[in-house]
Amino acid sequence: MLSKKDRFIKRVFDISLAIVGIALSWWLMLLAWVVASIETKSNGLFMQNRIGKDGKEFLVFKIKTMYPNTKNNSTVTTANDSRITKSGKLFRRYKIDELPQLFNVLFGSMSFVGPRPDVKGFADKLQGEDRVILSIRPGITSPASIKYKNEEEILANVDNPIEYNKNVIWRDKVAINKEYIKNWSLKNDILYIIKTIIG
Repeated sequence: MLSKKDRFIKRVFDISLAIVGIALSWWLMLLAWVVASIETKSNGLFMQNRIGKDGKEFLVFKIKTMYPNTKNNSTVTTANDSRITKSGKLFRRYKIDELPQLFNVLFGSMSFVGPRPDVKGFADKLQGEDRVILSIRPGITSPASIKYKNEEEILANVDNPIEYNKNVIWRDKVAINKEYIKNWSLKNDILYIIKTIIG
């Protein structure tokens, strides 16, 4: 568990970096939003309820990268998912779709580094000591997301992506995130951010 001092340091770091990030990338977010709006013929900003700190739901912000598809509402996405737009492939590759989450960080619902926020059915179902993951804000990046940066390609090559994600990848992410919280340091957060950017 992070101490009060650790939480304060982490939050001050998040706010400071979020302000800098927004100041530098607002134009790119605006451009991506326009492109996504035109391609999907809808609002290019994607908003979805996710599970956050203490198990509370919050609204995550992303650039829309998929066409609406009433026949396929799965939250699991593979590399060859037909729902992904042409611009979406580019946005996902370079993490441009994640940029609006800088506002989530600024507003306090997310951190730069922490367990990735999931939809209902995952983090909210954690039991016992695994619930330590809910003691901190979810992050834009994490050691688990760095390890599984090619998650969509992995899922595209298994017979049952939904079951593999639930029974293999998710369980491994829980273990990695618990270790992250146990050994938290600002230095490690900075290193994870750098790895994500150059990754």
